[in-house]
Formats: sequence, C-alpha cells, structure tokens
Amino acid sequence: MEQVLEVYCRPYDERYPVICMDEQPKQLIDEVRAPIPAGPGEAAKGDFEYVRRGVCVAWMFVEPLAGWRVAPVSERKTAIDWARQVKAVVDAPRYGQAERITLVCDNLNTHRLASLYEAFPPEEALRLARKLELVHTPKHGSWLNMAEPELSVLTRQCLGRRIDDMKRVAGLAEQWAKARNQRQTGIDWQFRTADARMKLKYLYPKIEE
Repeated sequence: MEQVLEVYCRPYDERYPVICMDEQPKQLIDEVRAPIPAGPGEAAKGDFEYVRRGVCVAWMFVEPLAGWRVAPVSERKTAIDWARQVKAVVDAPRYGQAERITLVCDNLNTHRLASLYEAFPPEEALRLARKLELVHTPKHGSWLNMAEPELSVLTRQCLGRRIDDMKRVAGLAEQWAKARNQRQTGIDWQFRTADARMKLKYLYPKIEE
C-alpha cells in the first residue's frame, strides 16, 4: 500500500512518468423499440426491454499529474490484450523520451511482465519490460488505483447508457478522452501515507514486544 502512495508523491518528471491503468467490461445493449425523445411538455420514453449484443472491454491509462489519458476498447482482457495495450502506451509519441514508465495497476495475474513474453518475441518483450516499473495495488486495495475513479467518470459521462456496438463504444471513449485531455483534467489525490497509517492501521502487521 505504502509503495503505491509513495509513488503518487513523486514530482512530475516527463522522463519518469507515472501512469495508472485499469479496465472494465462494458455490456453491449441494443434497444428492442426505439426510444421516444422528449417533446414540449412530455418526458422522454424508453422501453425497459433490451437485447444483449455481447461484451467489450474499456481500458483506462491515465497520467494524473499531466492531465492525460487514453481509453481504448478491445473485445477481451486477456494477458495478451493487456500486453498490447501497454505496448501502445509505451510506444506512444508522448513517451518517446521517457527513460522509465511507472505503471500502477491492480494485482491481477494478467498484469505482469510475463504477459509481454506471451504476446511478443523475447527481444520485443525485453525492450518493453526494461522501460516499465510495475507497481501493484494490494489485494482488496484496488481503490488505491487512480484509474478506477477515472473509469467511473468515463462511465457516468459517456458510456453509462445503452450502446449496441463495440466500434461505437470505442469512438465515444476516444472523443471523451480527447476532450478531457484538452482541458488537462488532472486528479487531485488527497490520500497520503500518513492517512493510511492512521485510518488503515488494522492492515499493518502488529509487532509484539
């Protein structure tokens, strides 16, 4: 836990950026009957019945201190999918001069450097691994990942409605991220190490004298 919080205390340095990542499923939902938009003196009307069209995955990579994020969409969230998404971020032009990227992510078995070797040849996997420092949130502590609230904002502002096509989900998420990046919307993280030691002291090991 403290490792994650200490990472968040680092000053901004474009050579050593700190990026938080997370992913979440998005159900593809189609309407059975076309909704009726609101009119003068009448509220919008929609049918509660719907049709499932499958599931896709919305990813979130956010650099809190820079006010930058990217929200790609894929069909699945396997180890290989994670590796491909990480490669896209590492090779992004904005990180061309970065010496090492610290990636904060949940403690899932797919969020490992070994996933790079499942997806790419050894030479390419090693190149990517050398540019990454993985910092995992503790078990049952994924709320320490700043990408979680950013995904929540994406859902509330953009994806929290019926969308029946993965390409449409991807297009909406991309537009949302671009608009938010233009405003350079950052994250004002307030929870510090001292707060954890006070409020979460039950998680720390007890040393008997």
